[in-house]
Formats: sequence, structure tokens, C-alpha cells
Amino acid sequence: MQEIADKIINSIPKKVFGENSSRPFLIAVDGRCAAGKSTLAAMLGQRLKCSVFHADDFFLQSHQRTEERLAEPGGNMDRERLAQEVLKPLCKGENVLYHPFDCHTMDFSAAVEIPFGKIAVIEGSYCCHHDLWEFYDLHIFLSVSEEEQLRRIQIRNGADLVMFRNRWIPLEEKYFGAFGIREKCELVFETDGRTL
Repeated sequence: MQEIADKIINSIPKKVFGENSSRPFLIAVDGRCAAGKSTLAAMLGQRLKCSVFHADDFFLQSHQRTEERLAEPGGNMDRERLAQEVLKPLCKGENVLYHPFDCHTMDFSAAVEIPFGKIAVIEGSYCCHHDLWEFYDLHIFLSVSEEEQLRRIQIRNGADLVMFRNRWIPLEEKYFGAFGIREKCELVFETDGRTL
């Protein structure tokens, strides 16, 4: 993962690190579940000294989880709230104030305020949705083989493996296919040692 982070950091235009811009350089890290999106984003946040926002904080609220919404490719993330509460304020050079959604309690957590910075990373499945694409300066896709993906999910989520295999993975694959996410991203990485 360190090598991937190096390649990403080296792809950021040098002027981003020196200029005082009213708009940050926004990096989206999308990809398959268990491909390492959160790990990579945390590494980038630490090395770039930048804020990291998680798509999981924008899980759909109960009233949004309609059949119609869930039938949309990428419809099971509250992309409207991510745009309104995070991406639009960042693009205006403002601090971000939002309430992360806790999918375990199915309710909002306490408000979080994140100060404006030169660079920000938004990570998680669906963050490169067609409706959000234009907000970002760099789009990254992480992939992993099916075998390794299931192995990692088993370790990380245990009994939830069946739910991932039957529900979450098919929803992600539907989204990736509908919008050609992997093909459109500027940087694509395999995280289980395979070559592209």
C-alpha cells in the first residue's frame, strides 16, 4: 500500500503543495469492498496532512431506502448529502460541518467540523458516482481478486460474509458497470499483488 500511496502523491501537481488556493485538490478513492480504500485513505491523510472523509458516513437513512432508490446504480449511498455537506463547502473554501451516519444505530452521530485544507481525500464505494464525478481532481480505483476479497471480508466481518456476497458486492458491481468507474479513473491499482 505504501507503493500505491507513493504513486498517488507523485501524481499530484507540485503547485498544489505551494499555492494558497480557495479550492482544495480533491482525491476520490473508490473501488471494491475490502480492496483497501480506508487503509489507503488513512495513509494519504497522514502523509499529506490532509482531511479524509468516508462515504460510509453517508449511508442511507431508513426513509431513503426505497425499492426505487436501491434499484439505482450507486443508489445506496446518500450522495446528495455528501455533495451538500462536504464537497460543495470544500469547493467554496469553507470548513466542513456534518453529522456522520452510524449504520449500526441507524442514526446520526455528533457533528464533526473539519477545517479547510489544500488537499482532501474522499474514500469509499460510490464516491465516484456520476453525480459527484466533477467535484474531484483525481479519481482512484482499487481492485482486488474475488478470492482475496472474500478472504479479507471473512477476517474483517466474519458472519456478515454472506450479506456481502449476496447483497453488497453485487450492488457495487452493478454501480461499477453502469458508470464505467474503473475505466474512467485516472489511477487504477490491484491491491493483492496482481499486475494490471
